[in-house]
Amino acid sequence: MPKRSRVQVIAALALLLVASGTAIPQQPADLVGSFVWRSTDPKFGGLSGIHVEADGANFTVVSDAGAWTKGHLVRDAAGVVMAVTADPIAGLQRAPDEKPSTARIDTEGLAIAADGTIYISSEGPAMVRRYATLDGPATTMPRAKGFRAMQRNSSLESLAVDQRGWIYTMPERSGALDHPFPIYRFRDGKWDQPFSIPRIGDYLISDAAVGPDGRLYVLERAFHGLLGFSSRVRRFGLTKTAIGKGQVVLESRTGQHDNLEGLSVWRDASGALRLTMISDDNFRFFQQTQIVEYRVPG
Repeated sequence: MPKRSRVQVIAALALLLVASGTAIPQQPADLVGSFVWRSTDPKFGGLSGIHVEADGANFTVVSDAGAWTKGHLVRDAAGVVMAVTADPIAGLQRAPDEKPSTARIDTEGLAIAADGTIYISSEGPAMVRRYATLDGPATTMPRAKGFRAMQRNSSLESLAVDQRGWIYTMPERSGALDHPFPIYRFRDGKWDQPFSIPRIGDYLISDAAVGPDGRLYVLERAFHGLLGFSSRVRRFGLTKTAIGKGQVVLESRTGQHDNLEGLSVWRDASGALRLTMISDDNFRFFQQTQIVEYRVPG
């Protein structure tokens, strides 16, 4: 094909993509680094939620086996994670008024409010527990009506808290490919469901966080069989009465990272936002616990 014809075809295809709304969205995130965390702790693995403090060093994680630990991210001069130190992993307690159960606490989402209150979501059953300290008992929070209808192993994967102390959670699955993901919000002692975000493609929700910029960041993942996982982060403007259209800030290649399930958003010394994510290895030898970080302008 002559060069001029090739240029014309490429231009026509680009115009067609734009006109059809399928143009690749802007992805401003830059990969900072990926660190594989290994541990000899017999309870290590299955990490599904992470909270990184404003200093970018101290962190808290929970696993989907109802366990938690705190640790420290050791960084080099460029701010890349080079090592991890952590306390022994300990089990989470239930609330005193919960019925005794031999089943594990299937914890998924982790959010820590500005006043230090800790919130953890679970999906078996779908509920949120509140902790003053993670080595103490939980307080069971009210359950929204919609929680009871969620699939047992596909419910409250995500949890976020804003500067007002309002809590946000979403189910892993929306119920159908053409159904949006509902956002549940807890404020003034009760749940409502004021917003939803569109479901796009095969991605399912794995976590969420409200960043220092006040926007809601949503981590999603898609499973591609033997090829592995791809991950995506969208962010949304968030007010008391509305949620923005949303922007894709990160979409990884299939197999680039493991099963990223936890997300924390903080601001580094340069003023850029950091997305710190952690992967759930499902306690399988062929998967890894990765701490993956991207930098986002703004």
